[in-house]
Amino acid sequence: MSSEDQLKIVQENSVDFITPEDFLNKIRKKGQLKVKLGVDPSRPDLHLGHAVVLRKLKQFQELGHIVYLIIGDFTARIGDPSGRSKTRPLLSEDEVQENSKTYVEQAFRILQADQTVVKFNSEWLSKLSFADVINLSSRYTVARILERDDFNKRLKENQPISISEFLYPLAQAYDSIVIEADVELGGTDQLFNLLVGRKLQEEFGQSPQVVLTMPLIEGTDGYLKMSKSYDNYIAFNDSPQDIFGKVMSIPDHLIIKYMKYLTDIPKDKIKDMEKQIKSGELNPRDIKMVLAEEIVTLLYNKDESEKAKQNFVSIFQKREMPDDLPEIQIKSGETILDIVSKTKVYNSNSEIKRAIMQGAIRINDEKITDFKDIVDCEDGAILRVGKKSYFKIKKIK
Repeated sequence: MSSEDQLKIVQENSVDFITPEDFLNKIRKKGQLKVKLGVDPSRPDLHLGHAVVLRKLKQFQELGHIVYLIIGDFTARIGDPSGRSKTRPLLSEDEVQENSKTYVEQAFRILQADQTVVKFNSEWLSKLSFADVINLSSRYTVARILERDDFNKRLKENQPISISEFLYPLAQAYDSIVIEADVELGGTDQLFNLLVGRKLQEEFGQSPQVVLTMPLIEGTDGYLKMSKSYDNYIAFNDSPQDIFGKVMSIPDHLIIKYMKYLTDIPKDKIKDMEKQIKSGELNPRDIKMVLAEEIVTLLYNKDESEKAKQNFVSIFQKREMPDDLPEIQIKSGETILDIVSKTKVYNSNSEIKRAIMQGAIRINDEKITDFKDIVDCEDGAILRVGKKSYFKIKKIK
C-alpha cells in the first residue's frame, strides 16, 4: 500500500495529526514504524474511551506496523496532571501494580498480541540517576511547561502545582526517546504531553515522532467525558449484559458518535442511519441495539453479544425474567448496603449509597430508600441494581 493511502487511513477520524509530511517521510524511509501508546494504570479497568485509541492502534497493526504499548507503572506514581484543577494524590507502588495486572489482557481484546510489544516504563525510568533527571529537565523550559492550559489556569487561580507534575510530561517523553517512537497516539487531552515527546526527541538527536490524537467520547450521562471519576463509564471488564444495557442507556445524541469511533460499520451506512434517525424513519432504540451488539462483539465475541441481546429483549421488551439470573446469597440481618456490595456493580459503598438515594436499588420492584435497611424478603426475590443489572436472591442460614 502506498504511503499516501496509509496516511488517509490513519488520519481518518483523528483530531490532531502533526505532521502528515513527517508521517510520509518516515514511511518512505523506514517502511515499518514504531507506534506508541502509553497508558497509566491509575485505575484497574480500561473503558470505551480507551477503546477509541486502541482501535486506531489496531489500524496501524493492520498496515504492518509495530505497536508499543507502554504501561506507565512508573509515571502513574507521579500522576498525569492533564485536565486536573488540583494536584492529584500520589499512588503507592502496590496500588499501581494491582491496577496493572489486567491492563495487557484487556488491551489485547482489541490489539493483535503478536504485533504488540509491551513495556513497563519503570524498566528505564527507575534507573535514572538524579543527574539524569537534571539533564532531562534542562532540555525543556518552565515557560514552555506553563503554556499548558491546566497549569496556566491553576497558576492564575493560585492553586498549587507540584514540581513532580512538571516532570510528568518529561518522563512520558523519555519513554518515546527510549523506544525511538515514530508515532505516538493519545486522546486530545494528551496533546501537550505528546508534543513534549516530539521536542525532546529532537534534543536527543532523534527524528521527532508524529503526533496523532483521537477525540474523547462522552460517557453514559451524555455530557461529561467518559471517566471512572464521573461514574459514567462502560468498562472492558463489565459483563456482556451490563455493556449491552449501558449502551442502550446512552442519550440518543451519542449514537452516531459511538458508531463512528467504536465500530467498523461503514461510514456511508452510518450517514444513512443518521439521516433516517433525524427524519424519523428509524427509531433510535433500534439503532442502539445494533450499536450495543457491535460493542459487546468488540470486547467479547459474537456469541456473547447475541446472548446479551436476547437477555435485554427478554427483560426490557418482553418484560420477562431470564431463568439464568446471577444469584446473590444473603444471610438474615444483612443490610441492603451489604447485599448490593456483593453484586460488584459498584466500586465503593459511597457509590451504593448514592444509587440508593437516587432510587436505583429495588427488590421485587420496590424501591429501597435507606442504605441501613435490613433486607427481609422471600427466597427467589429479584434484586435490581441500577437500570440494567438483575440478581436472584438466595437466602442461606
